[in-house]
This record gives sequence, C-alpha cells and structure tokens, in this order.
Amino acid sequence: MRMIMDATTFHTKFGFSSLSPFIQKVVHPPLLTSAKSLYISNKFNQTPVFSLIKAQPFKILPTKPLNHLKDSIFFRSNSSQGMLGKVLVVLLVSGLAWAFPALLPPPPRICGSPDGPTVTGPRIKLRDGRHLAYKEHGVPKETAKYKVVYAHSFGSTRYESAIASLETLEELGAYVVSFDRPGYGESDPHPKRTIQTTALDMEELADQLGLGPKFYVMGYSMGGHSVWGCLEYIPNRLAGAALVAPVVNYWWPSFPANLSTEGYNLQLTQDQWALRVAHYAPWLVYWWNTQKWFPYNSVLSGKLKMSPPDLEVVSRSAKHANEMQKLKEYAVKQGVFESLHRDMMVGFGKWDFDPMDLKNLFSNGSVHLWHGDEDWVVPVILQRYVVERLPWINYHEIPNVGHLVMHDPAMKEVIWKTFLTGEKEHIVHS
Repeated sequence: MRMIMDATTFHTKFGFSSLSPFIQKVVHPPLLTSAKSLYISNKFNQTPVFSLIKAQPFKILPTKPLNHLKDSIFFRSNSSQGMLGKVLVVLLVSGLAWAFPALLPPPPRICGSPDGPTVTGPRIKLRDGRHLAYKEHGVPKETAKYKVVYAHSFGSTRYESAIASLETLEELGAYVVSFDRPGYGESDPHPKRTIQTTALDMEELADQLGLGPKFYVMGYSMGGHSVWGCLEYIPNRLAGAALVAPVVNYWWPSFPANLSTEGYNLQLTQDQWALRVAHYAPWLVYWWNTQKWFPYNSVLSGKLKMSPPDLEVVSRSAKHANEMQKLKEYAVKQGVFESLHRDMMVGFGKWDFDPMDLKNLFSNGSVHLWHGDEDWVVPVILQRYVVERLPWINYHEIPNVGHLVMHDPAMKEVIWKTFLTGEKEHIVHS
C-alpha cells in the first residue's frame, strides 16, 4: 500500500505536477482512483490494511461438484497475476516519477536577467528577440578589405585564440567579428537551434554591423557546422568560406556505410556512445553527460584522445592554463545544456541537408578546408571523402598536425593569409 501511495502522490508531493498527464497515460485511471481511495480511507481510519481484510465477512460461493478444484486454481491464478501486474505497474510509475526529473536539465541562467550573469560586452538583438554577443578584431570595418564572421569551436567563445593576431589582421587589412554561438557565453540560448538558425544568425549579425552585401565566414572544429549551414542557406551572401578541422556528422547520408563505420570506430568507446545518444535519444543527452555511473563524452570529461602533435600544442599552452580555465567557465556561464549539450544534439542529430550535395556557387575557388593528418578527434579519412565529393573546395591536408591546428600560432597565421589572399605559404610549426 505504501508503494501505491508513492506512485499516486510522489509527483505532486515533490513538485513534479507535469508528470501527472504522463502517469495518467501509463497507468489505467481506475487503478489510480482505487489506489488513492484505499490509501485515503486507510490514512484517516488509521486501520492496518490486513485488519481491513480480516474484518470483511467471508461469503460462501457456490461450488461446482466436479470442477471446483480446477475453478479454484484458475481463480487464484488470475487474481495473483492481476495483483502482480498492478504491483509491477505501480513500481514502474514510481521509478519513472523518480527518474524523470534527472533527465530534465535545469533552466538556463539567462545573461542580463535578474538571477543571471551580467552582460560584459556588446550584443545585438536579433529579429526573434534573442541577443547575440560579439567581439570585433582587426582594422575598422569601414576601411577593411576583408570582412569575416567567425564561428568558434566546441566549448569555446568569441574570445577563441584561433583568430589571427592583430598584427596579421592589420597586415591583411582584415576585420573579423567573432560571436558567442547561441547558449554560449553571453548569447541567449536557442532551444530550437538548428544548423540553419545559426547560419541566419551570422547573416543578421553581418547586416546589423553593416558588413555589406557579401562577407567571408570561417569556422573551426564544431564551428565548421555553422559554415556548412552558410554554404547551404546563404551562399549568395558569401565572398568566401573556410572550414578548419571541421567536425563531421557520421550520419550524413552520402558517407558509405563502411567508411563512416571505420571512422566512427576510431573514436573512444565512451565517445561512440555519447554520439549515439545525441543522434538517437537527444532527450537523454543531459543525463548521459552528467551521470557518474560510467564514462561520458571525453571532451566534456577532460579526457580527450589526443595525437602526439596535439599533446605538444597543449604542453606549450600550459602557461596559459589559468586563462583557459576562465574562458571555459565563461563559455558555460548560462549552463552546460544550452551550450555544450545543445551543440551535440544539433551537430550529431539529423540535418536538413547533406553537405556533400552542395552545388558549386563559387567560381573563384574561395572555399577552403584545412585538416591535419594526425587529427584523432575528426578522422581524416572522412574529410578526404568529403572533398572528393566536393572537388571545388580547396583542400589543404597538413602533415604531422592534429586537431588543435588553430592553436599553433604559426599555422593559424598561414591559414588566415591563404584564406583571404589566396597566396599559399609554407607552414613552419611553432
């Protein structure tokens, strides 16, 4: 009886009133009504359940002379099975009432709201009312020869170090505006975020800042998804595009099954599971990446599988560890779900288009893709297939380089110069 009480009152007693319609669908209504009535009756009478049973007068049922033993067994069997079924249903509902809140992420702490973090930098207000935080780099946009909208990587922000140095930007005559992608840093979350919505955010940012009819876009790692979106949804607005170590979606339809499986199996087992959850059960992403029972995404847990070149880059960056930690905290100041987790759900979910079906609208060869052959985060074999399908993309495969290509000062300078000027330079590792 205690279990029946818990199943019928747990969700309201502890504030989970939204579960009620769900429970009403799972459990037959008469079961809940009778359970509740019996509980209330017992509660106010303060009479043990077994006492109530004993107090009922026994009725002598008519028996059949020949089949009374068979009928008795049948009756008891059905009665026992019915009670067992009810108990199992109640246990299931109780379990769901306990587990369901763990699946729900906490609401984001919106920047600028009474209980949210403060806003520390410039933002624009988008058509749908959301705010997009941004940072300007390089020469003034009014005099710039090149105007670039930059999309940052997973877990990063508009302050990402992948942007070229001021000296290089001045040499190129380039203006760059980086922005916190929705949910990151000080940009408002977008619960309905898609690849398309971020591309349209980039277009609106360029328009509100007055960058003109055409502009360049660059995306690094997970930011590459935003560039693919721009190539699909706003190609007529682009003067050029650069994808640097762009993350692939293993479920893009054009990938041959054996190739995508090969690339997928190169990932750590824990990352394979994290990607499966993001693709097939996005409603589990928050719980999966916050539970402590088994390993979750290696990037989120700080146990990323890195190649020797990447380990070398990390060792050189150790002196900036404190600053990097502050930027990581800034990235998720509104919560991990609408930033990191939403990125996974969108990036590895089902896309509305396949990048390998894109048409070439850039006759001047202004679309580039860079990838290191020692990238253990995004398998290079998949990137090779992408550019094989899209031969109009200028592909630059960099030897002895990992995923952290844009965190090597010498390499990122060459990438920026090649992208904007078209002049290829020999890369010398820092």
